[in-house]
Amino acid sequence: ARPRARIRTRRFGNGKPSTKMDLDLIVNPEWSPRRQNRTAAFRFLYQWELNPPENLAEELHEFLDRLEKDEGFFAYAIELVDGILDKLESVDSLINELVTNWEFSRIAKTDLAILRLGIYEILYRLDVPPVVVIDEALEISKDFCSDNSRKFLNGVLDEASKRSGRPNRQPSV
Repeated sequence: ARPRARIRTRRFGNGKPSTKMDLDLIVNPEWSPRRQNRTAAFRFLYQWELNPPENLAEELHEFLDRLEKDEGFFAYAIELVDGILDKLESVDSLINELVTNWEFSRIAKTDLAILRLGIYEILYRLDVPPVVVIDEALEISKDFCSDNSRKFLNGVLDEASKRSGRPNRQPSV
């Protein structure tokens, strides 16, 4: 049996104690289920970038199991991770085009995970308006990135939204 991560107490904005894994995985129970799913997908993509697993599906399910939610709660996170990794070449190609004057390899791994998540949703999740995607990415980045990173993410995701040709404030389906 695989050892479980040690859990320690963390207080969220309302002052109520919650648990936080040593992995620094933050899934704030006060967030909407969609944001919790996006955050889980972001954290897995970050982990995947640093240490690609041999068996992706197994590792993703083990990762999500450690979050101790009901089975099925992270269905959207699974859809996001599967979709991003399926479209990784086109997503990374667009990121590379949009980060002018910056080498792809120098993008902070947290920023890269958020960009992959956001650009995938802008391009391929037509049920989610781009403005929602950008807002969610920036909200998640508040817990994991610097202020400069948030400005960078906002600029890149805004340009991706413009290039997509999608209406900014409504779903395309």
